Amino acid sequence: MTISLLRSILSSSLSIRRLALSCFALAALAACAAEEKPYVEEPVDRLYNRAVDAANAGNWETAAKTFDEVERQHPYSAWATKAQIMAAYAYYQRNAYDDAIAAADRFIQLHPGHKDSAYAYYLKGISYYEQIADVARDQGTTEKALASLNDVVQRFPTSEYARDARLKIDLTRDHLAGKEMTIGRYYLRQGQYVAAINRFKVVVEKFQTTTHVPEALHRITECYLALGVVDEAQNSAAVLGHNYPGSEWYIDTYAMLTGKNVRPEAKQSSWLSRLF
Repeated sequence: MTISLLRSILSSSLSIRRLALSCFALAALAACAAEEKPYVEEPVDRLYNRAVDAANAGNWETAAKTFDEVERQHPYSAWATKAQIMAAYAYYQRNAYDDAIAAADRFIQLHPGHKDSAYAYYLKGISYYEQIADVARDQGTTEKALASLNDVVQRFPTSEYARDARLKIDLTRDHLAGKEMTIGRYYLRQGQYVAAINRFKVVVEKFQTTTHVPEALHRITECYLALGVVDEAQNSAAVLGHNYPGSEWYIDTYAMLTGKNVRPEAKQSSWLSRLF
């Protein structure tokens, strides 16, 4: 076989291969075009009711998309406003929290005075709340949950959502205090007593209504004793005994002090005495 003939055969093979690939690409495009559903505008009530039916069946993904479609097809209708808040609810129900928050924010921006704006704020708050992570992890979402739930209480104090928001605020604050305690205990174990005190101070200053305050006062006493600052140790123990006299933490604190021949004693000049 001559070289020129071989080249001719190879050239023909490449041309056939390119032709086959082109035909395949055209066929794929034609198939996609055939599968694409033509845009059909539906009457707004039929479209909205279809979304409601999907929600009632627990098909939240379809419900959310269909509520979004109501707004897309009929943006200036009264149904569109209802569909916006319902889409946010559907996203929340399928645990698509970021989408729920975005939809609630959009509703709030477009309809700040609407009767359902209280619910939009609440939905945003609980979407953050349900993403709260373990205290060992970053608490940025917890801070957002607290801010959003506070918005509900401050803007709509008499609404039906404010009571549940207040309860969740207490739990959220307790969680944030728990994060500070976790870090404080770590510093205490490392012998970094000043850093530990600063963390425990945050708990008693910012989260006085939480369950962590008695332990925080006990740990502050422990740190001051380790540093040899006896006056502040006596004072923190006195504050703990005065405010939580039946606490197990006070029993431990009292035993810790008396073991070193020291007794709780309030110091009016101490930051803790001024705080409490």
